[in-house]
Amino acid sequence: MDFENNTITFSVAQERADLIRQTLTEVYDSLKQKGYNPINQIVGYILSEDPTYITNHNNARTLIRKIDRDELLQLLVKSYLDS
Repeated sequence: MDFENNTITFSVAQERADLIRQTLTEVYDSLKQKGYNPINQIVGYILSEDPTYITNHNNARTLIRKIDRDELLQLLVKSYLDS
């Protein structure tokens, strides 16, 4: 392969979206394991930014607080409209 004539693209935005998706999935799974309704709890957190909506199980509360809520909402809306 001739590397000198090919350009490799790298998308920070896609990497960040993948990280947020993975984190949200882990939080969802942790809430489900503890017997909560994950959708209701995540929505409660997004609307209020109150971390007590998210369980500490599997460090889920710490994980979700690393995600900017605006960024999360943008990705959720984009994902919904793109599907």
